[in-house]
Amino acid sequence: MDVLRTPDERFEGLPGWTFAPRYTEVPRGDGDGTLRVHHVDEGPAGAAPVLCLHGEPSWGYLYRKMIPPLTAAGHRVLVPDLVGFGRSDKPAARADYTFQRHVDWMTAWLAANDVRHATLVGQDWGGLIGLRLVAENPDRFDRVVAANTFLPTGDRPPGEAFLAWQKYSQEAPEFNVGRIVQGGCLTRPLPDGVVAAYDAPFPDDTYKAGARQFPMLVPTSPDDPAAAANRAAWTVLEQWDKPFLCAFSDGDPITGGADRYFMERVPGTKGQPHTTIEGGGHFLQEDRGEALAAAIIRFTLV
Repeated sequence: MDVLRTPDERFEGLPGWTFAPRYTEVPRGDGDGTLRVHHVDEGPAGAAPVLCLHGEPSWGYLYRKMIPPLTAAGHRVLVPDLVGFGRSDKPAARADYTFQRHVDWMTAWLAANDVRHATLVGQDWGGLIGLRLVAENPDRFDRVVAANTFLPTGDRPPGEAFLAWQKYSQEAPEFNVGRIVQGGCLTRPLPDGVVAAYDAPFPDDTYKAGARQFPMLVPTSPDDPAAAANRAAWTVLEQWDKPFLCAFSDGDPITGGADRYFMERVPGTKGQPHTTIEGGGHFLQEDRGEALAAAIIRFTLV
């Protein structure tokens, strides 16, 4: 496995990003060596953590507006970059990325950092991977916040909006990450410095193998390689009676309506203060991060 590492200077002076980097080594998964996974760790060290997982093609920068209010409320906030994104290592071949490997990498990260009593906040792929983590490591999690995400098994046809995104991700000659994030926001235009910050992890296209591959790893047929494991995760989630909050935005064409599906199937959703974040697109942390943080704070007080 050939691995790329974004130079540190790419992350200097990013607007709103003042958090110290921390690193964890996890097994590559090919029997040879390790990968370095970056994360932010802010707030009281002894507090129960809020684990914020980003999606495609963003990185931990997406949570920069949420870290200060969450820590001010007394939470410890953990924000890792998925492998292939942010300051985490980036395997250079698209074949290096599978759904299972992403789960394995983050499972190893959870164990190495001894994450316990966590509240998962998962958006986009942060939910796809995060819900697998919850189902396969239930003793490490006390709560779940699902925000513009889902856990597909391929047993239902994907929506047209997702298929259009998947097609674009594979056919577009230029995969401009910053502009893609901007396109998934209702706040437009984003400041140039913010767009550049989303581009920062990717000096050139050789660093984008994970970003290009992610859309193809979403199960869209019942025989997808990840379908069986995701079905097994749903079996656990259908018995999950710990608190489970849906905090979806009102302007996401990709995941709109998935919150109702969670509320129908996950027992822990009953009686929770579910909310719709107004004025948010797919990347609701960018559009309405403070509102999402406030919803999480209310939820953890229940």
